[in-house]
Amino acid sequence: MARTMKLGLFIRPCGHHIASWRHPKAQADAGVNFQHFIEMARTAERGLFDMLFSADSNTVWTASESAIERVHYVAWMEPYTLLSALSGFTKNIGLVCTASTSFEQPYSVARKFATLDIISGGRCGWNVVTSGNETEAQNFSKEPHLPKKERYKRGREFVDVVRALWDSWDEDAFVRDKESGIFFDRSKMHELNHHGQFYNVRGPLNVARSPQGHPVIVQAGASDDGRELSAETAEVLFAASDTIEHAREYYADIKGRMTRHGRPHDDLKILPGLSVTVAPTRAEAEEKFHALQELLHPELGLALLSRRLGFDLTGYPLDQPMPPLPENNVISSRSDMITAWSKDGAPTLRQLIQRFASSRGHYSIVGTPTEVVDEMARWFTTGACDGFNVLPSYYPGGLDDFVDMVVPELQRRGLFRTAYEGATLRENMGLPRPVSRYAAPERKSASGASG
Repeated sequence: MARTMKLGLFIRPCGHHIASWRHPKAQADAGVNFQHFIEMARTAERGLFDMLFSADSNTVWTASESAIERVHYVAWMEPYTLLSALSGFTKNIGLVCTASTSFEQPYSVARKFATLDIISGGRCGWNVVTSGNETEAQNFSKEPHLPKKERYKRGREFVDVVRALWDSWDEDAFVRDKESGIFFDRSKMHELNHHGQFYNVRGPLNVARSPQGHPVIVQAGASDDGRELSAETAEVLFAASDTIEHAREYYADIKGRMTRHGRPHDDLKILPGLSVTVAPTRAEAEEKFHALQELLHPELGLALLSRRLGFDLTGYPLDQPMPPLPENNVISSRSDMITAWSKDGAPTLRQLIQRFASSRGHYSIVGTPTEVVDEMARWFTTGACDGFNVLPSYYPGGLDDFVDMVVPELQRRGLFRTAYEGATLRENMGLPRPVSRYAAPERKSASGASG
């Protein structure tokens, strides 16, 4: 079969443009409107998207005092519960959300995501994050947030433990023989007895092996530590590239690291974020884009930029270049990108705000369906990605436009499916089914996978 794009929908209450809630057709009450998310999920499934992707953090979005009342993304529904509910209103689309290795425990994460995989019939994925936001840590402990390297060490062990717990039961462990009274085969239950640097976990998991074997592991590694963790453990990678050159470098680096870990390249799908503003004509698309840009309040844009840089820019002149910034050991990849923009023609803070507010550092395309698909195809066919994680500027209109105009053009060119290939997220993403680490050696060898 010809290689086709994989598409995720990055769900967010009102949209990905920071001024999205102010759009005349936006759903401003989306943070408390479950029906809105049902419609969003069904539209994405109509567009044959592979997955809904819900990022999360355990803190209110922070901003300067002058801007705080303008921020719409301060309170939202907890994504695991939201996706569990959406599973009953969808049939094919994958359900992926965040759980942090810094603030949760491996056993509870393994249990929750295995359960969602069962509820959804094999459509669950776990977005692994180590949480780089200092304010999140303040909601869980008086201890300071761990440095990045330590967070990644703990995150690596966390993922190992979760994946091992998902192998607690063989596929046929539960015989449920009423006549003999035997419910399960004890020889097919596996205690983990993990004793590591950060965790001691006995096991086994008290959830049966899920439909996919393991829910899909999703990550967003950008730093060197993050890239290494992703190359070793991830199956879907949400990336941030603002140019095709950066995307190609990132893609080649991750696939090369996979080789060093003995993993086939196709076992990991790399999906850069993509913001699309599309209309039948270029002039209409540009008008749509500029209409949203005009809704952005400068104080809110400055607060957004400050958060991503890890440096408070409140009070700095908007029509002057960005001031020199101190090194940030917590937030690095996105701040490095913005700093690079500031050196490219020395734009002003106002220009940086406008650029970042529209797509938050991801690639942005404004144009007709043909122009949008031309650019998507250029990335897909020249070693920059395996597909995209789509970031509609506002809901529902931005998603409707993509499904109604971009998807048909992708299908016309043979770049995207015309029907779902399988029943599970793994099947639709073209990912192998994991073999249990307790499986017989000949079965592992035949599958080409390791436990």
